[in-house]
Amino acid sequence: MITARGRLALAAGASARWASRITGRGAGAMIGGLVAMTLDRSILGQLGTGRRSVVVTGTNGKSTTTRMIAAALRDLGPVATNAEGANMDAGLVAALAADRTAELAALEVDEMHVPHVADAVSPTVVVLLNLSRDQLDRVGEINAVERALRTGLARHPQTVVVANCDDVLMTSAAYDCPNVVWVAAGGGWAGDSVSCPRSGEVIDRRDDHWSSTGCDFARPTPQWWFDDDSLYGPDGLVLPMRLALPGTVNRGNAAQAVAAAVALGADPVKAVAAVSSVDEVAGRYKSVQVGQHTVRMLLAKNPAGWQEALSMVDHRAAGVVIAVNGQVPDGEDLSWLWDVRFEHFEGVHVVAAGERGTDLAVRLGYAGVQHTLVHDTLAAIASCPPGPVEVVANYTAFLQLQRRLDRG
Repeated sequence: MITARGRLALAAGASARWASRITGRGAGAMIGGLVAMTLDRSILGQLGTGRRSVVVTGTNGKSTTTRMIAAALRDLGPVATNAEGANMDAGLVAALAADRTAELAALEVDEMHVPHVADAVSPTVVVLLNLSRDQLDRVGEINAVERALRTGLARHPQTVVVANCDDVLMTSAAYDCPNVVWVAAGGGWAGDSVSCPRSGEVIDRRDDHWSSTGCDFARPTPQWWFDDDSLYGPDGLVLPMRLALPGTVNRGNAAQAVAAAVALGADPVKAVAAVSSVDEVAGRYKSVQVGQHTVRMLLAKNPAGWQEALSMVDHRAAGVVIAVNGQVPDGEDLSWLWDVRFEHFEGVHVVAAGERGTDLAVRLGYAGVQHTLVHDTLAAIASCPPGPVEVVANYTAFLQLQRRLDRG
């Protein structure tokens, strides 16, 4: 039930959104949400009341997994979702206000915001994907994020937590919750969890298993897992799974998306079919024709994400453009470039691009990668030989390129 003050706040937010669009300043979702929240601080809770919501969080994969969950839930009814990835409070308000009658919601939420968002909307399901370093100048020490998630989840014992048991930090966040669905979603990046978040002792890793050497904390037995062909679930469930999206990491995202949808009552067969149909997420993974080049766009924002994105790059492409900015949304500290393995690009035509292309070029030089430096990303693409070009870009570099391509 929306209060009179809440209705006034939403009306003002809708006006701000309209003004932003009509003046060409943007889609207006953020400004509309900010205006509504300024007039009524409780508006997020009011909009979340009466819905069955899924909150999706983690360093990487939030947008993709949220898109998959929304697709899987639509068989149950209309779904409110922040499909464009605005994952802080204002974006959540805008998404829920845009579809006030939907009884289901799939919400991507920044990991720093999950505790108070969960307090506001009382989610039915929380999906924990992974935790690693991201935007060091904003997020800070990653174990502090894990502790905040752990504390926040403890206030919602009725919530089903769908957690990646291959990620040490997310396992720790969920470990004490009474209702956990464990999913073996993969954990390719282990650089931020070499020590136990609970005891501080070393994490011992052997094959697919891990355990703490200092306390009784170890990888739980998963109820859902996957291989190259199928998704496996409780009670002997085996479902063929052929995704439109590339990479092992997206199979892990799909496994958690299906587990979350099933926890809300979705049919597993229909859920797998729905997540398999997702072929792009806010422009990520899509291919576009740019002059003589067929350009495939990949987004990467932090060391773990870069590792996964670079593993998807087709080394047979005519060229690979790597674009890096260092604006506030990217994190202005680019020291993480030295944690990314670029060494496997020998023999590939590589172009360093973006506002911080020079920093990237230095890193590529130390990696022994032959490359050129062209700061403008479109010009960098044009400098490649005709044919397919893979573009890997961080957040604002990706958005800048996407906008320029949309303008034609």
